[in-house]
Amino acid sequence: MPDLPQRTLGRTGLPVTTLGYGAMELRGAPRGRDVSEEQSERILHAVLNSGINYIDTSIDYGLSEERIGRYISGRRSEYFLASKCGCVVSAQATAGERVSHVYTPENIVAGVEQSLSRMKTDYLDVVQFHGSPSKEQLEEHGGLDALLDLQHQGKVRYVGMSSTLPNLKDHVEMGVFDVFQIPYSALDREHENVIAAASKAGAGIVIRGGAAKGSPGKEQGNSWETWQKVGLDDLLAEMTRMEFIMRFTYTNPDLDTTIVGTVNPGHLQDNINALLKGPLPSDLYEEAKRRLAAAGSTPAE
Repeated sequence: MPDLPQRTLGRTGLPVTTLGYGAMELRGAPRGRDVSEEQSERILHAVLNSGINYIDTSIDYGLSEERIGRYISGRRSEYFLASKCGCVVSAQATAGERVSHVYTPENIVAGVEQSLSRMKTDYLDVVQFHGSPSKEQLEEHGGLDALLDLQHQGKVRYVGMSSTLPNLKDHVEMGVFDVFQIPYSALDREHENVIAAASKAGAGIVIRGGAAKGSPGKEQGNSWETWQKVGLDDLLAEMTRMEFIMRFTYTNPDLDTTIVGTVNPGHLQDNINALLKGPLPSDLYEEAKRRLAAAGSTPAE
């Protein structure tokens, strides 16, 4: 097993592998595709056997937390575990629906306790507010104080936020969040500048969406339309489109880890292979950014 590159997750000091695992894929039907218990067990052990040490899940990812607890709680010392809070406890949306979020102390505490029970662990390394609530929502309902109290109790090691603009700027300025999970890829660079600002402030940066939802490889969806508009194929040389997308994400100097989900061990290995090839060459990276900017893929101010 090769040693995977690691970066320090901001001021947490946690040495996380630059590729993490997004466990939303384990949620199962109806919000996701049907995933068997055998598939879940196989991919979770494949993740740890590969050397990946950061796993991200959520209360409202269907069966994900329960499967983590069922299959790899006995290997708890091998990985850092991140989940979410603010999701209504025990509420599960059907296909096409979004689960609501409630940021009261009662719901935050109940959610964390449920996550601990489901995943058969005494502590969570990172708990992130889900849904990018505004500063006013956090202060009005008292959810942030509740999560900080759980941190003082040792049930939560670090406090995070799964955040997007416009609220992300306020979240960074609050100075309380140790970790931010933020969407970003070559084809979705909106948050690039605020990612840099959050990193400069000392927060750990977890990128989601770093594989652009696989669209360039699948040749479908909005990301595929952007790819065609930009015209990057002549830069690939021997790279696949997915390898390029992944390495572009890894090249961002402010990234600490990026979470990518799959239940296919072959896809997992492809992601690892891209990681091991390292960042993109600087001249190629700059040319790609120039073309992306010309086609409208630019950071927000």
